Amino acid sequence: MISIQVKQLTKRFGDVVALDRLDLTIKPGELFFLLGPSGCGKTTLLRSLAGFCVPDQGQIFFGGDDVTQLAPHKRNAGMMFQGYALWPHLTVAENVAFGLEERHLPAPEIKSRVAAALAAVHLDAQATRKPNELSGGQQQRVALARALVVRPRCLLLDEPLSNLDAKLRLEMRREIRRVCQEYQLTTVYVTHDQKEALSIADRLAILEHGRILQIGTPQEIYRRPISRTVAHFMGETNFLPAQVLAVVGLRLTLATAIGNFEGLWSDSTLAPVVGASVTISIRPEGWELRAQAASHNCVSGRIGDSVYLGEIAQHEFITDGGLTLKISERNPRFTEGTNRPKLYATVDPADVVVLAD
Repeated sequence: MISIQVKQLTKRFGDVVALDRLDLTIKPGELFFLLGPSGCGKTTLLRSLAGFCVPDQGQIFFGGDDVTQLAPHKRNAGMMFQGYALWPHLTVAENVAFGLEERHLPAPEIKSRVAAALAAVHLDAQATRKPNELSGGQQQRVALARALVVRPRCLLLDEPLSNLDAKLRLEMRREIRRVCQEYQLTTVYVTHDQKEALSIADRLAILEHGRILQIGTPQEIYRRPISRTVAHFMGETNFLPAQVLAVVGLRLTLATAIGNFEGLWSDSTLAPVVGASVTISIRPEGWELRAQAASHNCVSGRIGDSVYLGEIAQHEFITDGGLTLKISERNPRFTEGTNRPKLYATVDPADVVVLAD
């Protein structure tokens, strides 16, 4: 296992700054995700790690080795492309063996390592098939085996599940995490799929305009975003403008258009100030609907449009002041009938995230 360290990495394409003095450290054996909107720099960063993109400034270290100027084949990094890039005229085994043959390894060692790589992704029975005889999930496994067979120092994955249907994506999420743990690989994974990242990442980074906005575990990023951009990118939320009334440590009392709320300050690098204008973020699932009012963090209203999905219902909750909130009700009870009564929506202070912007 190796660490990956990026120092002040900068890459420009004409007038466009794809990476802007970016710093990042990935721990040995970590499954690390890069997320962000299109054009944020995540693919440029991955290609820089692989050696396909030479930075204008900065350095890249694999362990203690400076690989910034090394050619891709000298970095010993396994790369898995979005389109898999399999040779259609070669069998599964021949596709997997290709990288080893380029390295001029002895035939018996190639055969042994190909067999082991195919067994690791449960494709040993398909070794003699051609790619067009395989399902999308099986082709993805071939590409993964080809990346693993060279025994890379790290594994780089560029949206590897984007071509699969929903069921296969769920299956391959677990498979990729299992293989990375089994091989103890430091892995960098680019995706635009938040659920994918939340389900299998050890840590993840949100990028925008070539810079990292926030790094943390999936729980930290989802439950404690430090900006509107991060909160919005990681899923649905309700944003409410607010003013700080009181500060006790990280716990704040806030005034909003629908009443006062207690919440938690999100950014430990900044100190909240009484009187400051802030934004609060409350995820739809953070609310609880009830027939009786609560003593704090409570707003009254009625359910408007509602979508029933079995285990949850997605409501538009229209407050008495006319503001509409998105609320997800687990094990739904308040969905029947057209004459819906007045209800109360409450939220725990731990689910009220106070953002500086």
